[in-house]
Amino acid sequence: MTKKAAATLDYPTAAASQMVQALARREVRAIDLAEAAIARIEALDGKINAVVVRDFDRARAAAKAADQALARGDRRPLLGVPMTVKEANHTVGMPSTWGLEPFAAWTATVDAVGVARLKAAGAVILGKTNVPPNLADWQSNNPVYGRTRNPHNLERTPGGSSGGSAAALAAGMVPLELGSDIGGSIRVPAHFCGVFGHKPSWGLVPLAGHSPPAVIGGTDIELGVIGPMARTAGDLALALSVLAGPTGDYAKAWRLDLPSPRGRRIGDFRVLILDNHPLAAVSREIIGILHGLADRLANAGAKVERRSPRLPDLAAAHGQYLAMLQVLMTLGRPQPEGAPPPMSAEAWIMGLNMREAVRRSWAALFEDFDVVLAPPFGTTAFPHDDSPPEGRTLTIDGAQVPYFSQLAWSSIATFPGLPSTCVPVGRSAEGLPVGVQIIGPYWEDQTTIAFAGFIEQAG
Repeated sequence: MTKKAAATLDYPTAAASQMVQALARREVRAIDLAEAAIARIEALDGKINAVVVRDFDRARAAAKAADQALARGDRRPLLGVPMTVKEANHTVGMPSTWGLEPFAAWTATVDAVGVARLKAAGAVILGKTNVPPNLADWQSNNPVYGRTRNPHNLERTPGGSSGGSAAALAAGMVPLELGSDIGGSIRVPAHFCGVFGHKPSWGLVPLAGHSPPAVIGGTDIELGVIGPMARTAGDLALALSVLAGPTGDYAKAWRLDLPSPRGRRIGDFRVLILDNHPLAAVSREIIGILHGLADRLANAGAKVERRSPRLPDLAAAHGQYLAMLQVLMTLGRPQPEGAPPPMSAEAWIMGLNMREAVRRSWAALFEDFDVVLAPPFGTTAFPHDDSPPEGRTLTIDGAQVPYFSQLAWSSIATFPGLPSTCVPVGRSAEGLPVGVQIIGPYWEDQTTIAFAGFIEQAG
């Protein structure tokens, strides 16, 4: 880096948007940023194990090409910015195993749509980050790549399934990541690692290429999304502007025109605090941090409420979500012995109908409120646990609760397809990060990201 850039751009903490500006002003070269990222990965990742697929030679070539493009006057949203992507996203020339040992040698020959859009925007892809097997855990440990550890405490999980993504961000290795979420896989790691993550409205970002090994293309599955993770809320908006929008035949007729944020400052917002769920516990410490945030928002002029008669039936919605999730997570696999029979086609259609009804209920609630704030998970990052998942428990305020009951916090936004942005809001007594998910109306992703930015700015 030049001396001027070194004085104004601290790589481990700089936002992607700051890098874009410094690159455009020619205060720093893309190859300098790539080398800074590579050096930090090589220095820190031995203990963390976040960036499990490394493509440094091609990244250096892409960074040099970005410098040449910048010298010609080219200006693209992410031109020259180094980043990594979640291992599950197909990326030409790199493995995409989903943490499954039988596919350890499988390499993508076509980029996922999300990856292709990031590359077209000028991003320099350094490699890929770790996941649990089949993306099905809040830990990121698999037989192909091993275990990823939380940079804040190596004895704790960084979350999953975008755990490597969040760990790489938290350790200052990269400023930007591409994750995915069907059961909190962006929001839980963001919460555990103290970074920002956005689960987009369902259907906003094409999923093609975020698919199991050896599956090329494919349709967007119900409930699942891909979305950005970053060091700042502004970078979530920047990345989403690159990722969002129709593709293929849909792009012939559809154009992206997202609603503007509902407010320009905290005082413009009507906020509902959701601090309990009928099916999932949450620690008193996390509730206390959420209530502290609510008080700060009220003091800043927001209208803050603690209950609403318009809140949908969370238990009923979660039950339907779980039934549909089981189908999606076992596609193409034999049913485990003793598992309930899969949903019939009629039951699946009824589930889709219920999703629409729940979405309408949320739309009615959002006539009274602009955002809903809820915990992403009932605990902070928990210790690594290698016991069989079906028998695991979590300790919350001294009580043992079923491990997968925590899916309920994710399903609030996932089942109706609502946008949800996770923003760090505090620390536990042990010094572990605590986040909050900001849930907004369908298609109003700019509202939840903007509100995350207001919380960030308020400190």
